[in-house]
Amino acid sequence: MEMNLQFFSHHKGGGSTSNGRDSAGRRLGTKRADGQAAKAGMIIYRQRGTHIYPGVNVGRGNDDTLFALADGVVRFERKGRDKRQVSVYPVADAE
Repeated sequence: MEMNLQFFSHHKGGGSTSNGRDSAGRRLGTKRADGQAAKAGMIIYRQRGTHIYPGVNVGRGNDDTLFALADGVVRFERKGRDKRQVSVYPVADAE
């Protein structure tokens, strides 16, 4: 007597998927708020592209990061009708 037994798994083989990956957040955004003191070289705003433009005493890095060029107080302002800029005013001139 010959028996032909076949054992099947009770869970089918789990297929692969092309999803399931994500990169870590880049920590972009405001690093110094309006009215806060900033020293020269401090990062004020990290961004990709120029969402906010550099104003008085503010420089722009290769990756569009805005940083203070002088010690003072940070001010976020309007630049024209639809743009924004950030400036750093020395403490004596700050309002």
